[in-house]
Amino acid sequence: MKPYGTILTTLLLSIFLMLAGCATAPTVERKEVDTTIDLSGRWNDADSRMVSEEMIQDCLTRPWLERFKIRHDGQIPTVIVGLVKNRSHEHINVQTFVKDLERALINSGQVQFVASSGERTGVRDERKDQAMHASEETMKGPGQEIGADYMLIGTLNTIRDDIGSKAVMYYQTNLELVDMATNIKVWIGEKKIKKYIKKPKVKW
Repeated sequence: MKPYGTILTTLLLSIFLMLAGCATAPTVERKEVDTTIDLSGRWNDADSRMVSEEMIQDCLTRPWLERFKIRHDGQIPTVIVGLVKNRSHEHINVQTFVKDLERALINSGQVQFVASSGERTGVRDERKDQAMHASEETMKGPGQEIGADYMLIGTLNTIRDDIGSKAVMYYQTNLELVDMATNIKVWIGEKKIKKYIKKPKVKW
């Protein structure tokens, strides 16, 4: 008769081998980046894309842009990105749709952006380095930065209503362009998204 310890060791080894045999590698399937895939019902890349696309279209077709060009002999406005606050229930990287908006506005040729406060630090450090090490013909001196005409700010808010296995998530994104000289808001963009989420009931 085998000792109890040997029997237990054999049993544990058999269980380990059985579990190892059941383990499989994850299945990965590549998708187009504009494919909408909703898993949890929370904010995702599709929501970010919807917000940025609608904001871009709205921003470029509102009167503020043409009024600026008329006042400044056809020049395009300069914008700086300010604070976009996430006031939702979720951890959301708002920079994804802000960068999409910034990129599309720049590529439209109707708006130009200057570096934000965080981005300027590295640029200014490089100018200081150039002042010490670059030739006079190629170095970029201080005092040549372009001041922004408008600042882009915004908020992302949510309202959640749930009972049992059902929930409704409401997202509201607001972006605003504020005149740097007068604090007048020249444009407010808004995008609303509502989701109905139904979780499967757990069966025992």
